[in-house]
Amino acid sequence: MKYELPQFINIEDKIFGPFSFTQFIYLAGGGGISYFLWQVLPLIFAVIVIIPIVGLALALAFYKVNGRPFIHMLYAATTHALKSKFYLWHQKQDRRTTKQDNDSINEFIPTTRGGSELNNIAFNLDILDMDDPNANRGRK
Repeated sequence: MKYELPQFINIEDKIFGPFSFTQFIYLAGGGGISYFLWQVLPLIFAVIVIIPIVGLALALAFYKVNGRPFIHMLYAATTHALKSKFYLWHQKQDRRTTKQDNDSINEFIPTTRGGSELNNIAFNLDILDMDDPNANRGRK
């Protein structure tokens, strides 16, 4: 049996001429707000307010950032700006340990387990600190 697979599923359908439905909504919304401001505000104030609105409408309709619509970047920017930020700094612990610390650690870590010597070596490589020359590595 042959099945036809849909292609170009990530491309929106062109409904209103060369524009998709979302592009048309962005452009119609920007045009409607611009027309309303043109009628209500004095000319100089209207032009100052209309220019950013038309720019935003055009960016929402056509501009893509890294292949994704501009609305995704706008959403990420607003949520980052509005959400609370909590940064906590932890001072790093000194990783150097003393011989006394290694001795107390080695008391709890078995250096040999039942089984072959190869399994014991693999276990010791996984568990014990390899940077410390004083650590017991299961050598006899």
